[in-house]
Amino acid sequence: MSETLTLRGARPYDGGEPIDVVVRDGLIAAITPQGATDAVGEVVDVAGRWIGPGFWDAHVHFTQHVIRRRRLDLTETRSADDVLAIVRRARAEGAPLTDGMLMGYGFRDGLWPVPATLDALDATVADVPVVLVSGDLHCGWMNRAAAARFGVELDATGVLREGPWISLLHSFDEAAHLPADAYADAADAAAARGVVGIVEYENTDNVSEWSERTSAGLRSLRTDIAVWPDRLESAIAAGYRTGDLVDDAGLVTFGRLKVVVDGSLNTRTAWCWDPYPGMDPGHPHACGLESVPIPELRRLLHRARGAGIEAAVHAIGDRANTEVLDTFAELGMRGVIEHAQLVRDDDFARFAELGLIASVQPEHAMDDRDVADHHWAGRTARAFAFGSLHRSGAALLLGSDAPVAPLDPWISLSAATARSRGDRAAWHPEQRLPLDVALAASVRSALAVGEPADLVVTDRDPYASDRDELRGMPVAATLLGGRFTHREL
Repeated sequence: MSETLTLRGARPYDGGEPIDVVVRDGLIAAITPQGATDAVGEVVDVAGRWIGPGFWDAHVHFTQHVIRRRRLDLTETRSADDVLAIVRRARAEGAPLTDGMLMGYGFRDGLWPVPATLDALDATVADVPVVLVSGDLHCGWMNRAAAARFGVELDATGVLREGPWISLLHSFDEAAHLPADAYADAADAAAARGVVGIVEYENTDNVSEWSERTSAGLRSLRTDIAVWPDRLESAIAAGYRTGDLVDDAGLVTFGRLKVVVDGSLNTRTAWCWDPYPGMDPGHPHACGLESVPIPELRRLLHRARGAGIEAAVHAIGDRANTEVLDTFAELGMRGVIEHAQLVRDDDFARFAELGLIASVQPEHAMDDRDVADHHWAGRTARAFAFGSLHRSGAALLLGSDAPVAPLDPWISLSAATARSRGDRAAWHPEQRLPLDVALAASVRSALAVGEPADLVVTDRDPYASDRDELRGMPVAATLLGGRFTHREL
């Protein structure tokens, strides 16, 4: 690795003339017209390709992302019968077990014509525990053998949702016994798509686990790590504050307290002002689920603020967003609202007024447009409303929520700017973001002298690329602090 290098003949996204970019000590030291100054250090011929700041994914569950590759793929299923057919075939063919369990990932039951049942899954496979993780991570379908193993009670559906389910997820992660190189491989794959950093929202001891990963040689990503409420007091006792570096490599930064206030759309647990179709309005969860009571949210945020720890709060339904906005306003505290998928018209402007950031995942709008049209009928003009948030002045961050959507910023950019994929027309095209806004919401630095040399080099100009070309953008190189983490030059 050279401490100094010159990227010769690159073209910035803004359509300017080719430039030379000099990198020294991890920073951009100079930007000049091509050939205007003598090259220094290693000279890398960019050959007229395009260059811009490297990407951050603002919402990732990295262990779940890594594990997804090792589970039965249920992402293309459209019914309970589809899922059961895959499970039946996998067991018959001797598919590998994870710690004695047959595990799958990716089903979405929000529009299934026939609901999941415990008896159906048990009739398919009963001799080993079966655990099937939903595509949004908010519920799991289990057989009786799995319920017995983990000591949980299942109703007739066999589906465990929200709090009781989420508490099991980390135990599944530990049981996977992932080798260290599995994480490095996933990080390298992200770098190959131009990613230089992620915001990690796994509910685990992120300080220890990410410090161990970088010590073991994972150097492809910067990582901001979250802390969940059950580890907040230990983090405070250890003296961690938002922005502190926590590893010897200088790549892992202590981030925010993550609090989950409601559920998800597909699980019909997002907390809304109006009941879900077919639900008895008198049912306690007709409008979704309040995962963390608002008084407890207020206490947690107040405690974190006093310790110098910022907050990121998961809010998907419009009732959850209203309540979270109210809580931030009451505390006079800034922070991030994660997802913000359904927002009341009167609440859009409050994001900017309160100095709050909306961290959104554009590909979710593509995945969930049909389930939103059904379960949020009549309200989808304000669902996944990135355009409304931007026009109201809200600051935006883009991410994937991997593994819920692919850890690929180009997919997020395409979804944010086109609101369509495949052969379908744009869904609520008024909610599209301009490309420059989407790009700015996907990076943390700029192509400017003195900025970190966290850079991506592409074979196409994003501004001259259509929807599908953005999704498949060829990445020629990624640099992190001036060091190549991906290189095809």
